[in-house]
Amino acid sequence: CSLLEGITGSGKTEVYLALLETVLKQGKQALILVPEIGLTPQTISRFKRRFKVQVAVIHSGLTDNQRLSAWRQARSGEAAIIIGTRSALFTPMRYPGIIILDEEHDSSFKQQEGVGYHARDLAVMRGHLEKIPVLLGSATPSLETLQNALAGRYQHLSLGKRAGAAEKVRQGIIDIRNQPLKNGLSHALLNEMRIHLDAGNQVLLFLNRRGFAPALLCHECGHLHECDRCDAFFTVHQSLGEIRCHHCGNQYAIPKQCHQCGSTMLMGQGVGTEQLAEALTKEFPNYPVVRIDRDTTSRKGALEGHLNAIHKGEYKILVGTQMLAKGHHFPDVTLVGLLDVDGALFSADFRAPERFGQLYTQVSGRAGRARKAGTVLLQTHQCDNPILRELMHKGYGEFARGQLEERKQALLPPAWHMLLLRAEAHRAEDADSFLTQVAALLPQNETCEVIGPMPAPMDKKAGKFRRQLMFQTKTRGQLQQAFEQAQPQIEALPLAKKCRWSLDRDPQDLL
Repeated sequence: CSLLEGITGSGKTEVYLALLETVLKQGKQALILVPEIGLTPQTISRFKRRFKVQVAVIHSGLTDNQRLSAWRQARSGEAAIIIGTRSALFTPMRYPGIIILDEEHDSSFKQQEGVGYHARDLAVMRGHLEKIPVLLGSATPSLETLQNALAGRYQHLSLGKRAGAAEKVRQGIIDIRNQPLKNGLSHALLNEMRIHLDAGNQVLLFLNRRGFAPALLCHECGHLHECDRCDAFFTVHQSLGEIRCHHCGNQYAIPKQCHQCGSTMLMGQGVGTEQLAEALTKEFPNYPVVRIDRDTTSRKGALEGHLNAIHKGEYKILVGTQMLAKGHHFPDVTLVGLLDVDGALFSADFRAPERFGQLYTQVSGRAGRARKAGTVLLQTHQCDNPILRELMHKGYGEFARGQLEERKQALLPPAWHMLLLRAEAHRAEDADSFLTQVAALLPQNETCEVIGPMPAPMDKKAGKFRRQLMFQTKTRGQLQQAFEQAQPQIEALPLAKKCRWSLDRDPQDLL
């Protein structure tokens, strides 16, 4: 197994293509995994242009017949290249040659519901069993993979320069303390946008909040409309005329009156992508705006249509969530603006700094990828934040190595190994008592630690109360052994029937 650590725009895809040439010449097949369906059309077209071979595609957006036909082509050896999202890992190959994971750090490689697995770890295992090489590629490798590479378990390859004539991007922070904001945009960012747009370039704005506004507020009594099944606020979706909970899917028509005082003075609080796109259309009437998030790309082929239009230059302003941050190549984008990322700097999750570092690096990597110089501007109230400073001055590579050191000191993954037990019940005390009993069955000493039970960061979701218990050990073997001994006793507990409980090994988020 090898890790290819290459900065954004350094030509990792070109390395994959050169590698495939060798594999295909030997008459073998290649399996390529990408994190999102959104990245597949772009990847497929690059591979099809380069190789005149059969390419099979497997992802959740296909019909059953399409998926079956791709699966058969892979099994018979007819398809030389198989490209897909995490579930494509289980596709049989007649002549296995290589497995490549692009953007290996991406959390969507981990399946949370149903059968839980991490496609990255399973790919490494499959490569080991089939005795074929596995290549993990990323500009922002996950700390687990980085630790394996630095410890010599994986071969470590790096690309430190951008490909061709592309230069490194200019980075800047806009301090928005005490600054007036217009729909979440500062004057400095608006002025910079004007300069880039007038020069005939494209601008990308990143805001990780879909919908019109993240909350509905009563202007008279200050009441915020909260989901009746979760500890979360309703998101306003103006174009659909509804308020929706993004956690349980609960939805209602936008109320005409406040639920608390009956006032009709209701307003959206905060800015989502829908509101931002609307405001930019008014602010820059001569420059067409496109919004890319889960709401605008739910129809089949919608995302491909948008991406093609962006490449043709039909849109000048791109507004989007994480879907726009990953792996896309937009040669005309010279300015990237990040709005409202402060929340990511203060999360309860120990992985939040790593996630923020990856997100910032990936989004800023969309700027200046061709001959034009790129600029990245970040709006923040926290311009002195040490995480932010380290990331901007030293880059992700050094930042990630610093984070690894911190995790070792705090005895957190990947230095230690973690198992998270989640329990949810209609009564909070049932979930609490169940996990208290589980905690008593697990060992506690210098090399094993039990933390909890405690409420999940979102205490109530879809009408159920959620509790968590963390079990950490110094070695992988201890975790396995201790839990295998305790599992039959846990399953025999009477309270196990009253709760819905699950195990999450190496949890990717604590929510």
